[in-house]
Amino acid sequence: MQEAIKKEGKFKYFEAGSGRPIIILHGLMGGLSNFDGVAEFFPQQGYHVLIPELPLYTQNILKTNVRAFAKFVKDFITYKGLDRVILLGNSLGGHIALYHAKLYPEKMAGLVITGSSGLYENAMGDSYPRRGDRDYIQKKAEDVFYDPKIATPEIVDEVYNVANDRIKLIKTLTIAKSAIRHNMAKDLPKMHLPTCIIWGKNDKVTPPEVAEEFNRLLPNSELFWIDKCGHAAMMEHPDEFNELMYKWLKKSHL
Repeated sequence: MQEAIKKEGKFKYFEAGSGRPIIILHGLMGGLSNFDGVAEFFPQQGYHVLIPELPLYTQNILKTNVRAFAKFVKDFITYKGLDRVILLGNSLGGHIALYHAKLYPEKMAGLVITGSSGLYENAMGDSYPRRGDRDYIQKKAEDVFYDPKIATPEIVDEVYNVANDRIKLIKTLTIAKSAIRHNMAKDLPKMHLPTCIIWGKNDKVTPPEVAEEFNRLLPNSELFWIDKCGHAAMMEHPDEFNELMYKWLKKSHL
């Protein structure tokens, strides 16, 4: 995927396929490659898949918040000349997708969230991130997944580097506070967009009751579970994730 990244103005993004646009929003510690399975599958089913790199660490600190990231996504949709998009977001990306749906519903046709923040999440713990403590960071990275082996040395290195980069660390904590401040509980009942909720039954970051609460509060949502699965369903069980999402898109005529 890295070779296919385009850079145009303020946007860096992956793009494949043609048809109804699916825009994928990554999480706080999530690279674009977390969605390899989705990016390979959906272009073959007649969808236009785009994965913009969110400016989590590059924007002014005053624009390092959920609302500003939702506006960035709207700007990207406008820049690409897209209309009636499906947003798919994991973790913080799900929260940004939800906030975008609140602010710019006219841009959207559907929404898919997995392990999304917006109601409640366990951050990496109150002491996160402990700078310099690689073992602690490895344990926290492993907790994201049901199968700890998915937390490869590359993934652990990425989190470790963020924790030991002062500017990135400050921005990470700023984003975490913004996620709490932009709680969506009061907004969700007013959002009638067709929404697919795919959740790992063993998610420790956003536990299963969070998915149930999203499903209860959103008027037009459906909830699907993946067993033996943590916080990043599209990484741990890409085939099952793709199948659930594809069936829902078809059923919803999207």
